[in-house]
Amino acid sequence: MSTTGYIQVHAYTSYARYPLKDVAVTITDVDGAAIAMRLTNRSGILDKPIEITVPDTSASQSPNTGIIPFGVVDLYARLEDFEEIHIERLQVFPGVITNQNLEMIPLAELPENWNQAEVFYTPAQNL
Repeated sequence: MSTTGYIQVHAYTSYARYPLKDVAVTITDVDGAAIAMRLTNRSGILDKPIEITVPDTSASQSPNTGIIPFGVVDLYARLEDFEEIHIERLQVFPGVITNQNLEMIPLAELPENWNQAEVFYTPAQNL
């Protein structure tokens, strides 16, 4: 059985957390199939959290079921003149909003990295 979890992002630049509008956020399954594509608003967030189909909470109620009790997706964030962000294996839990901060670095600060992405990997939790 499956249920729904949610992803919300907060895209910003600098330690002052200046919000970034029109950041293209793409969510894919781990095989690369697109699930959702959205743009951030002037506050640097999505107008509505992205819904993700995840395993039901019953998957985590007994040990050794062989089912991981959360969904796993990849997240890509892109904005012109900023370094791309790629988050691998982002975990989404049933009935919970997963808040993902996206601190985006202006390419002017990293001219040698104009065609590279900042990649973050989320290891599986021992649940």
